[in-house]
Amino acid sequence: MFDNWVVIYSTSRLYEAEIIKSMMADQNIECVVMNKQDSTYLFGDIEIYVPTNEALKAKQLILDFKSE
Repeated sequence: MFDNWVVIYSTSRLYEAEIIKSMMADQNIECVVMNKQDSTYLFGDIEIYVPTNEALKAKQLILDFKSE
């Protein structure tokens, strides 16, 4: 499934990943959130993947969101 998908964002905060996932859905960009955090100690990252052809648009959305 992930042959043509790239990581566009990584965070340690689940709420932040969910906000970005919602932003992608609003723009009709398919995305997958992969939680790689340890369930006991909550270290590690949560990665957001999008198809390669949507990566630039998705990264720009994230930059716009972060600059607000």
